[in-house]
Amino acid sequence: MKRLFLMLLLALAASSAWAGLAPPLAHDEAAEQRMLTITRNLRCLVCQDESLAASQASLARDLRAEVRTLIERGYTDQQVVDYLVARYGNYVRFRPPFDPETWALWLGPYVLLALGLGALALTIRARLRRSEAPLDAADMARAQALLARDGELE
Repeated sequence: MKRLFLMLLLALAASSAWAGLAPPLAHDEAAEQRMLTITRNLRCLVCQDESLAASQASLARDLRAEVRTLIERGYTDQQVVDYLVARYGNYVRFRPPFDPETWALWLGPYVLLALGLGALALTIRARLRRSEAPLDAADMARAQALLARDGELE
């Protein structure tokens, strides 16, 4: 049993040592920084709520490699983003542009907020109207009778 534990421990140590020997991601540190800057603003298509720079999905690794390749070919940052948008649509951006396709995305929360505030205002207004109506003589007599019956009216 000790021998098995020792072998497992040794295998774990060897694998962690190999994990530390990752190959360089780009030949140029400036290109790597550009790639990270670009991919921080792009959505991982697999993870959906994680940036392309932070995702560990295989598709994200492939897209980061593609971005590196485009940077090495001399593409500008905007050209790289345009290339990915042409290939995957505006969904790849965390902040899609304000155009007719995305109006509902940008304006929807504000429209819903305005509708909710309007409904709240109408509800409050209706309750205030109901509570301001004075009691007629019959309702007043009935209320006094109920209070007298419970012993709360002297």
